[in-house]
Amino acid sequence: MSPDGKRDFISLLDCSPEELVELVSRARALKRLQREGRLHQPLQGRTVAMIFQLNSTRTRVAFEAGMSQLGGHAIVLSPEDTQLGRGEPIEDTARVLSGMVDAVVIRSRDHDDVCKFAAAAEVPVINAMTARFHPCQLLADMQTYEELRGPIRGRTVAFVGDGYNMCNSYINAARQWGFQLKIACPAGYRPDPQLLAGSNEVTLVETAREAATGADLVVTDVWSSMGHEEEAARRRELFAPFQVNEALLDHAASDALFMHCLPAHRGEEVNASVLDDPRSVVWQEAENRLHTQKALLEFLLPKGP
Repeated sequence: MSPDGKRDFISLLDCSPEELVELVSRARALKRLQREGRLHQPLQGRTVAMIFQLNSTRTRVAFEAGMSQLGGHAIVLSPEDTQLGRGEPIEDTARVLSGMVDAVVIRSRDHDDVCKFAAAAEVPVINAMTARFHPCQLLADMQTYEELRGPIRGRTVAFVGDGYNMCNSYINAARQWGFQLKIACPAGYRPDPQLLAGSNEVTLVETAREAATGADLVVTDVWSSMGHEEEAARRRELFAPFQVNEALLDHAASDALFMHCLPAHRGEEVNASVLDDPRSVVWQEAENRLHTQKALLEFLLPKGP
């Protein structure tokens, strides 16, 4: 927390484990309220600016719909809509927006840009995904697992595929929620060594089967994330042994779940049918982006009058 009390959400480590547990619990409560048709608008009169320098479906819709449901308003900005697209320093944009809105949600490939924005802003800043972390997704993943299987503490999670932002975020999640994480990635595509060095909960293994064996949750992500499109053909060849399919899931625990942050490339990181396998909970996981992001907005934003 900054000296003036402002809270940012740039990674899962910006909250304590206890706060994260409470955020997920609150998300479940907000989900119940919505399903019961009960009006809950604590953020009336509040506005969030949303800057998306990369494409977004789930994150954008969840924040925009979430602010509306909470009684607030969201303004969606692309670089072309703002002076960022004409070279205005990101710190200057942060200072300007701080005088007009109550929080900023920003998605950028460059993680340092989000950190610079947060350092200059006087209002809460939420990381809506960078090349380094995707913390909002992990809130939804944790909610989904715990809705279906109870507390994830002490469980075993397998991450199979690219050691990129989702994998990095799972490393932080293992530390914060207290589960064991087994990671299987091709050589040269493993996660940040500094993150690994700071975690006692993570084990690197050589094969997808080693990671999945006995796991309570199996997770993957696309092999060519935004910014890696030109490497797609080479990655398909290198990552082929790390595809998640029904045969791989059969090595997991008998009640294991499968998650993917979406969008998925069927036939690459997952085979054509695994998203529709009974063990897959990707659609519930996607819906829970709405509820966890509403809980996060409630947590970070000052309440309305």
